[in-house]
This record gives sequence, structure tokens and C-alpha cells, in this order.
Amino acid sequence: MMFMEGTAALQTLPPVTPQLVQAPLAGGRGEMAAAINRAERLVEEHRYEDALDALGQVSVPAVSVPDLSLRVLFCEAWACMYLGRLDLAVTTLERARALAERPVFDDVDRAEALFRLGCCRLKLSKVSNAVSLFSAALGLAERSGVAGDVLRARIFDWRSRCYQLQREWEAAQVDAERSLELAVAGGDTRLEALALMQCSLVAERRQDPLLGRFYAERARALAVESGDRQTEARLLNNLGGLSFLLAEPEKAVGYLTESFGLALEIGNLADAAQAVSSLAQVHLRCGAPQLAEEQARHALSLLEGRDDYRDERGNAHLVLGRALLEQARDDEAMTEFAAAEWLFEAIGSVSHLAAAWMAQGDTYRQAGDLEAATTLFRRAAEALQDINF
Repeated sequence: MMFMEGTAALQTLPPVTPQLVQAPLAGGRGEMAAAINRAERLVEEHRYEDALDALGQVSVPAVSVPDLSLRVLFCEAWACMYLGRLDLAVTTLERARALAERPVFDDVDRAEALFRLGCCRLKLSKVSNAVSLFSAALGLAERSGVAGDVLRARIFDWRSRCYQLQREWEAAQVDAERSLELAVAGGDTRLEALALMQCSLVAERRQDPLLGRFYAERARALAVESGDRQTEARLLNNLGGLSFLLAEPEKAVGYLTESFGLALEIGNLADAAQAVSSLAQVHLRCGAPQLAEEQARHALSLLEGRDDYRDERGNAHLVLGRALLEQARDDEAMTEFAAAEWLFEAIGSVSHLAAAWMAQGDTYRQAGDLEAATTLFRRAAEALQDINF
């Protein structure tokens, strides 16, 4: 992949944020709607800074045109979330949730506000809170019939991500499949690609890389068809990892190099960092620790300050630490493993924490401290076991 405030309706609307009152756009509702449509298209194209610039030209009064005001809030928050400005995104969505409680809006609008807030909570590593928000949003969307189907597909997609972090594989698979069914029924190729990507990730985590690659290849074809280049770049990264697991390292490097180039081309440095980190992993396992070290450091430099990518930063620290360990730089390696553990603790992922403990155990074993190594190995094994009595 704690919930206290997810469905509580706020009774008052907080003050308008500065982003929505600068440089008012002249004209009436038609002009405002056209400007918002443009900003929403930019978000769909993953051009988040451009979307915020476009919204900066719009002043939408919540009293006279609340529907447009809600769209502005949703659009602004989504762009901020993907730019790593999570606090601002949450504040904006709290305003959106309060606005959506007005009688002029329906359950789909209220579900949308909860869903987007849940996405931000997940990005902030508040996984249990995100699950509760997604579940509450589903309850509202399901009451709306066909009108809520697209939103339900998106919610199932994101809740599947939460369940994966919590190692609830069955629940993650069920949600991914539900998302896929709704996307196919609605003829939405973008959502279908995203759902297939989650199916692929669940298959890989359940030790079936061949099935994972099947899903990922289908998802990539749909991403290309729909023009979703960001999702295509992410799927190339996943295909690289799956190819390596299937003993095809050269093919893996090709996919990962393509992923890195595409992510840079569309200006997504975070995704580029993930591709570099994956390349470092491949080169480390292929016996090139110095190259792995260089690539892991590059990934960390690209992800510096991105709290919404704690998992990938932790993975990069792990790869860097193991690369240093291969070069007999034990003290430096342990520093990197500690950094990884701290980041994984923040996201609450047992699988990731176990990997950090295993890496620390390997360091102690290499140094000859078998007692400390055994303690860490046991801690990792106990954390991953499913039977506790």
C-alpha cells in the first residue's frame, strides 16, 4: 500500500488561496470554462507547471460558479501533487471537499474530492488513511450508478497500490481487476493501461514475472495507443525489471535506457530517476558495482527533496549501499542502508524494511559479526512471515 477525518464534512469554506485570485481572466463563464479546459488538458498531458500557469490566469468565484471553482481546485491540487508540493495539494483539496458538500453538487463530486485527497495521503505515505478515503469515495461513487464508473476505476487502481504496500496481495489483485473491468466497459484505454500496470505489479510481487510481463506489454501497447507517454515510460521501467527477473539482462538494459530517455523527453525527472535506479540494480547484479554506484547517486540527486518518492529514494540508497559493500567500503554502505531503513519506515512497508535489514545483515556478516547478522536476518524473516501463532 488511522482514518479519522476522511468523510467528515467541513462546515465552513476556508479563505481563497492566492493561486485563485491573481490575474483575473476577463469575460464570462464561457471564457473561464475554456481556460479551465486548457489547464485540465495540460494535466492530462502531465504538463503540471504549465497547468498551474494557466490556472493563474483564472479567477473563479465559488459563489456564482461553484462547479467551475471545484474544477479549478481539483486541477490545481492534482498538478501540485505530481510536482511534489503535497502540503499545498492537501490544503487545496480540503477546500474542494468543503465546497463539494454544498447542495449544488452530487455524490460523484464528493467522491472525487475524497479520492484525490486519498491520492495525496498515499503520496505522503499515510497508507491506512488513504485506504479509508478511497473506500469512502467508493461508497459514494457506487450510489451514482454508471455516472461514477470512471471514478470507481480510478479509485480501485489507487487502492490496489495501497494494498500492495501493505502486502495484501489478494486485495490488491481484486482491486486491479475491478479497475480493469470498469475501464474496459467504459472504453477508456488510458485507464485500462493503468489497471493493467497494477495487475503486472501484483503478479511480479507474487513471484510470477512471466504473467507480469504479459500484463505490462499489453499495458504499454494501450499507453502508446492513447498517447500517454508518462505511463509508457513507467511501463518501460517495469518491463526492464521483469526482463531482468526472466534472465534477459541485455533486454532489461534496453527497456530501462528507453524509459530514462522518454522520461527526460517529457520532463519527468522523478521517473527518469527511477529508470536510472533500476539500471543501477541491473548493473550491480551483473557485477559492475562502480557503475551501479554512479547511477544510484545520480538517481538520488534527481530525487532530492521528493518526499512523495520515499520508496524509490530508499531503493536507490539500498542499491548504492550494496554497490559500496561490493567495493569493501563497509562503513559507507551501512550509512546508505540506514538511510534506506529510515525512508522505508516512513512509508510503513514491511517488505522494504526487510530488504534494508537484510542488507545490514550482509554488512555485518562480511565484517565477521555473525551474531549481529543473524539478529537482522531473523528480524527480516519474522517481519515477512504470514503465520504468527
